[in-house]
Amino acid sequence: MALALVACAGSPALCAQDDIALGDGERATVLVAAGAEARADRWVICRDDPEAAGARIDQVRDLNGDGRPEAVVVEDGTYCYGFAGTGFQVLSRQKDGSWRRITGDIGMPEFLASRGKDGWPDLLVGGPGFCFPVQRWNGKEYALDRYEYEGKPCQPRSP
Repeated sequence: MALALVACAGSPALCAQDDIALGDGERATVLVAAGAEARADRWVICRDDPEAAGARIDQVRDLNGDGRPEAVVVEDGTYCYGFAGTGFQVLSRQKDGSWRRITGDIGMPEFLASRGKDGWPDLLVGGPGFCFPVQRWNGKEYALDRYEYEGKPCQPRSP
């Protein structure tokens, strides 16, 4: 079963890749690595929300060109994710077959065509407003690189 592709409008190259199918066992492994726990009818990351919508794997693809897939796990709900209404985790399959969390944040992930170290795509974290943080992989972690709106630099408003 191919998984739905989302949040790649800024990067046609990423959109052109085929989604990678995962078996049920590996899907469970990815969700556990993302910090989710199994409940009666869903996987939940936001454990404090009694009405949690549940976590889901939104996309699985090789984001950095290393030949191994990455998975994006998202969960919706304002209880834990505020006005953004969504949180996400990015995981990468390791050489030994395990899954490791690369990054996670509150907001909607969008992978851009621009790239950081080791071929990792820049990551725009969308949410309410008109100026969004873009994180770049520095070899160890995704860190704030700049702010953008519709592909143009911007400055976030001070609170």
